[in-house]
Amino acid sequence: MRKEIYFGLSILVLIVIGLFILMPAPADMTNGHLGLLMLALVVVAIMLGFPTAFTLMGMGVMFAWFAFHSNDPANATQLTLDLMVQRAYSVMANDVLISIPLFIFMGYLVERANLIERLFKSLHLAMARVPGSLAVATIVTCAIFATATGIVGAVVTLMGLLALPAMLKAGYSTQLSAGSITAGGCLGILIPPSVLLIVYGATAGVSVVKLYAGAFFPGIMLASLYVAYVLIVAKLKPSAAPPLPAEERIVALPAFTQTIPNAYNKSAVPGLVRAIKGPRGADVPSRTLMSHLFVALLPALAFAAIMGVSYRIVTAPDAAPTELVEMGAQQDIDSSSSADAGGLEEPPVEGGLQEPPVEGELAEPPSEQPVAAAAAGVPEAPGAEVPSAPSDPVAKPASKTYWIVLAVGVVALGIFYLFFSFARLEIFKMLLGSLFPLAIMILAVLGSIVFGLATPTEAAAMGAFGGLILAIAYRRFNFGLLRESAHLATKTTAMVCWLFVGSSIFSAAFALLGGQEIINAWVLGMNLTPVQFMILAQVVIFLLGWPLEWTEIIVIFMPIFVPLLAHFNIDPLFFGLLVAMNLQTAFLSPPVAMSAFYLKGVSPPHVTLNQIFLGMLPFMGLQILGIVLLYAFPAIGLWLPEVLYK
Repeated sequence: MRKEIYFGLSILVLIVIGLFILMPAPADMTNGHLGLLMLALVVVAIMLGFPTAFTLMGMGVMFAWFAFHSNDPANATQLTLDLMVQRAYSVMANDVLISIPLFIFMGYLVERANLIERLFKSLHLAMARVPGSLAVATIVTCAIFATATGIVGAVVTLMGLLALPAMLKAGYSTQLSAGSITAGGCLGILIPPSVLLIVYGATAGVSVVKLYAGAFFPGIMLASLYVAYVLIVAKLKPSAAPPLPAEERIVALPAFTQTIPNAYNKSAVPGLVRAIKGPRGADVPSRTLMSHLFVALLPALAFAAIMGVSYRIVTAPDAAPTELVEMGAQQDIDSSSSADAGGLEEPPVEGGLQEPPVEGELAEPPSEQPVAAAAAGVPEAPGAEVPSAPSDPVAKPASKTYWIVLAVGVVALGIFYLFFSFARLEIFKMLLGSLFPLAIMILAVLGSIVFGLATPTEAAAMGAFGGLILAIAYRRFNFGLLRESAHLATKTTAMVCWLFVGSSIFSAAFALLGGQEIINAWVLGMNLTPVQFMILAQVVIFLLGWPLEWTEIIVIFMPIFVPLLAHFNIDPLFFGLLVAMNLQTAFLSPPVAMSAFYLKGVSPPHVTLNQIFLGMLPFMGLQILGIVLLYAFPAIGLWLPEVLYK
């Protein structure tokens, strides 16, 4: 029955399109109004279930032909075909889009390396004493894994299989469990490396590197809001997130700890040192104890390395004075050369400048005008004395801030090792095997992009290689995994590229018909302030997120909003960050709440879709709060790009 309804509505849409194209237009209808009609028909067709990319291309081609036909009937077909080819070629020639298949391929490899199960278990045990520990571990796991993959459906599905049964078994509320999984999984479209930011950057002409730098702190802020909400609910309503029983917090210790009395709660480092020095059983080799001691000392070694490198940086001598003296000497040589060439020569002054030093050696100036002052353009002042530049650069003393940070770090390390028992050592080893490799790969990819060491495409290639290394390291790599990951990445990439082609043709037809001019005139005629325009734009995007997905909103409506930003003096980078945070709601808002359907497909039968929707509503409210905070404090998103790319 549903197929018959869709088929009938499809025929109706095609009839309406044909009538508007073939029938003579009313006297008061312009091509711009046909552009608005095309926009409305595209939205209706997508809601009916037509493929988005081919709907955009089909509508764009038909209405572009009509726009050309109204001006040049003889060449309308040729012009339409030329437009299709030019738009498709311009999309395929955009080298920024090369990073999309590589990031997607990296995500599928990491997903199939079976890291998420280890990560969730280790975080769950590490946060066992935190209120609502399972939900908090779920959100943190989703945030980390969504950052590594960027694939919302994969994260929600896997966490639905792992975390939802565990939370329901522990007595957690169904709504809180579902909301934590769906909201946490959506963070992948905001926290870089995000495909959404690449698509927005290519559509709006904004640097993807700056978008990645700007989206980092808003993503962390949104994840922190989720965690804070879970903690508050767990405190105010313990029945919704009961604490874990003591037996589920127990961590299995290795066999060698049986020789250490009361090893479970004993400090690991002193216990290992005493075990190495004292008598050992025949089944406890020294190598085992030394390896565990090395793992236990890794935080201290990492802190020492970081502070050592920081000390070298903060105490490095300033090379500017030496360069200034060399510039002055060079200028003196140039002026002497010009004087020899016939220029007017200055009369000699007592105590004047000596001959330039030979082979770069600085001559010891007496009480004359320094060379650096001449290089800086300071006029000579008789009798002015400046001390001579030192021959060797002198290291600066470390700042007071450095010593404060060092003292605080040492105290924190002492407290850490005071409570660092053998049980926590085992949890730390689990984190070393699950969280840290993934975090290092993510930071390497993002760091190389943000600090300008690599382009997004190059960093995506390195990330894909890192995904292969992780799959090999965890013994999950085989030809089937590689083939499946490549196949899924190719399918997703083809969808995104066809979306870009369809969007480009649709935008061209919309501009040819004059639809953009009508919208611009309507918005500008409202005499809105920049604040009012921002509110209007975000409300429209929020409402569009209910029936449409983020890809459709970006490729269809961003070309309409972006040309208006210059009139209101709004930075497209800041607007893109607000849009990326706003589009989180597209995955949580019914009726097209894809996260809810992903979770429902793997949840137990007694978990209903209405319960999932109810669980997502508080997190939608937190997303709106995050948008308000980002708009009220733009430095959350703009500080890092301004610092890195002045």
